Amino acid sequence: ASGDQSAHIWRAATSAAAALDLVKGHSSEDEVDLSEKEDDIDSASNVLVMKSPLTELTGHSSVVIAADWLSGGDQVITASWDRTANVYDVEKGELVIQLVGHDQELTHTSAHPTQRLVVTSSKDTTFRLWDFREPIHSVSVFQGHTEAVTSAAFTPGDKVVSGSDDRTVKIWDLKNMRSPLTTIRLDSPVNRLAVSNQNVIAIPHDNRQVRLYDMSGVRLARLPRNSRQGHRRMVCAAAWLDTDQANVKANLFTCGFDRNTLGWNVGVPSKEECKASLLKAN
Repeated sequence: ASGDQSAHIWRAATSAAAALDLVKGHSSEDEVDLSEKEDDIDSASNVLVMKSPLTELTGHSSVVIAADWLSGGDQVITASWDRTANVYDVEKGELVIQLVGHDQELTHTSAHPTQRLVVTSSKDTTFRLWDFREPIHSVSVFQGHTEAVTSAAFTPGDKVVSGSDDRTVKIWDLKNMRSPLTTIRLDSPVNRLAVSNQNVIAIPHDNRQVRLYDMSGVRLARLPRNSRQGHRRMVCAAAWLDTDQANVKANLFTCGFDRNTLGWNVGVPSKEECKASLLKAN
């Protein structure tokens, strides 16, 4: 997605494991389980640079702010400041449908990992759920935030997590859009959040914090933000790498206005481990 009003599809000639070798790990802090890694990459020769896209997707009249793959991999959705989202056929590179309805610029779009569902978030304080499981698509509007919705993301199940400039994160049930199941109140505007396969929410903030919460609204941890380890300016986005590989060097990535992308090895306890810890404490 780009400010030139287009989106590009690229093919990276590398494996996920090889890409992880380029990531710097960070040492541990009391509030989060981070493994010690000191393999900082200083040489530009280790960076994979892609110069020629497979396909260019056009059709927006303003900045394309986000893009995602729909379930199945045959279509892509893009979100734009022109207040629309476009769905494209990947093979043909052609526009399939344009989604309209938001009153202000879009801020993000995200697709469900297994179902043909999409959410679009907007500065108009709402996010919309678009359902493509039937030949004629339907749309539902989720209201509840008081300022711009900066992102909305699906959980592995039937919930959506939304973040806003109103300093809240809300968790919604797809079957009941009238009110959120949980509201997490925070001390800084929320930027582009991410939800892991273990239902852990990574929340990046304007104040350089990255906090981890569970689906009940309980804070699990926060990432370091000191000068040696964390971001030096606003953290604008987070993304999980959900993999079963045991040798990964990072499973959470964050990027900030300090021009850095950081990889973190976050040890998230399972539900069984949490229960065992509680029993031991009692």
